[in-house]
Amino acid sequence: MTDDELTTLVASLAVAQKKTDEQQKKTDKQLKELGKQIGGLGRKFGSFTEGLALPSMQAILQKQFKMEVISPSVRIHKAGKDMEIDVLAYANSTVNEVYVVEVKSHLREEGIIQLQDIMTNFRQFFPEHQDKKVFGILAAVDMSAALKARILSLGFYAAKIREDIFSLDVPSSFKAKAY
Repeated sequence: MTDDELTTLVASLAVAQKKTDEQQKKTDKQLKELGKQIGGLGRKFGSFTEGLALPSMQAILQKQFKMEVISPSVRIHKAGKDMEIDVLAYANSTVNEVYVVEVKSHLREEGIIQLQDIMTNFRQFFPEHQDKKVFGILAAVDMSAALKARILSLGFYAAKIREDIFSLDVPSSFKAKAY
């Protein structure tokens, strides 16, 4: 190989490397955008699941638990901290209780931890409900038997969808834990 051929080869390799670098930058940008779109789709699917659950959960909360106030998508900010609850229901009459409903499309351990955190901090965010018993419900489209057993062991109600309707999925002997 002559010096001229070697110089030409090195120059062509430099051009090819520059093109590869530019293509890599384009690919990185596309992957970043795709990640944003997937994240947005996940949030939209979560909102869709919450909307799917609301009519069924509203019926359960009113009929089975005698709740008077049912508020979807409750967000509160206090003392620099935030709390978000998918459905908050309560009654101030002879039934003096609060129900916190968390809705998940596919339940994972993190969803259970999230509900536990809400229940632990609930009275700090809602001092107006200090005198009420507070119960948790985890509603999910997809819930493994192991996670359902874990939910029940923590004293939370489990709700699952069947034929487009959410219903409580607890044994007749189940006793919910008031927080």
